Amino acid sequence: MSKATEQMEEWAGRFGEEYTDRNALSLDDMEALYLKNYGQTRAELNERCLKGVDRSIRVLEVGSNIGNQLVCLQRMGFSNLYGIELQSYAVELSKSRTRRINIIEGSAFDIPYKDAYFGLVFTSGVLIHIAPSNVETAMGEIHRCTNKYIWGLEYYADNYTEIPYRGHKNLLWKADFAGMYLDKFDDLEPVRQERLEYLDSDNVDMMFLLEKR
Repeated sequence: MSKATEQMEEWAGRFGEEYTDRNALSLDDMEALYLKNYGQTRAELNERCLKGVDRSIRVLEVGSNIGNQLVCLQRMGFSNLYGIELQSYAVELSKSRTRRINIIEGSAFDIPYKDAYFGLVFTSGVLIHIAPSNVETAMGEIHRCTNKYIWGLEYYADNYTEIPYRGHKNLLWKADFAGMYLDKFDDLEPVRQERLEYLDSDNVDMMFLLEKR
């Protein structure tokens, strides 16, 4: 996809920079937020979903922002970590906040790595910001780059639903993204799927791990 989408322009610009500034939490603060939302830290969720996954495999996060999810994995013992991030501002911030993690500027629509280069490719709150008309392109790139696992944590709904976001339209959706992967690619099978209910609202997220046969 050569032409920037409406969503790409927003997230790569000042709107996205303001998002990054609002969410530039320390890893400990991020873990406290997960505990508030779900009653579990992100590390606890990761340990359960990634049980049995080799800590030495090459891992890519698509939409890594300032790198907190990768640092969380690093604390868990994962050592071969990469990220791509659309927003140059967030990439620069990540360089001062991470060590021994390779984060570069890039798009989910054109991941700059060869086929099957990674053992695990994941998103965390990223597919929700891609328009429904474009999300399968991003899923195709994620599928292309992994030789084993696709992992995700995204807002969940049975049906594709747009959510107004800070007074803007066309920037946020919820859906069954794990189901969409499984419908699109016949070589994927579910390893784990868990719906995560918020403690203080009716919102539901889903963490899922899919494996290539």
